[in-house]
Amino acid sequence: MIRVYLVEDQALVRDAVAALLGLDFNIEIIGQASNGQDALNAIEALDSDLHPDIILTDIEMPTMNGIELSEKIAAKFPAIKMVIMTTFSRAGYIRRALTAGVKGFILKEAPSEELISALKKVMLGQKVIAPELAINALDDADPLTDKERKALKLASDGLKTSDIAKQLFISEGTTRNYLSDAIAKLNATNRIDAARIAKQKGWL
Repeated sequence: MIRVYLVEDQALVRDAVAALLGLDFNIEIIGQASNGQDALNAIEALDSDLHPDIILTDIEMPTMNGIELSEKIAAKFPAIKMVIMTTFSRAGYIRRALTAGVKGFILKEAPSEELISALKKVMLGQKVIAPELAINALDDADPLTDKERKALKLASDGLKTSDIAKQLFISEGTTRNYLSDAIAKLNATNRIDAARIAKQKGWL
């Protein structure tokens, strides 16, 4: 029996996926959440023997997205396998997900039997990536460093340079350097434009 925890912010989609997976006798949905933070909180509250085998998650969600959840799970519960389902095929998302140790990456448009097959393959230790997504992952490399990405993300949230510096525990001068480097790398006109480009690429 494959124990699956489902994370998806759209209730109708979440219910539909849960119903489809529930038709397979080898899969059990042990919990559901509408965002990554709620899922993480719920799993942290469980005894280790009650953890899911697989977390099946969307990417774009409020509070904590699927890639951020994957990074947290990899750090805290490495035995839990992550599978992402998405309508987004941005190369940056795929690269970040793979770096976070995600074992499966499939499109929501895929037939239900393809999703079920992917979960079973991941459970057997295989890595499953939809061909369309694998091709996209090769197309575009993320030029941003981790620190540049964090500074740009905070800037896109509306924080001033001084506030970004405090959050990242760095000087204002270093913060401005990170933002300037990010703007230059993305051929952007300013930090807001750079954040927009990075989000479109799936790098932010």
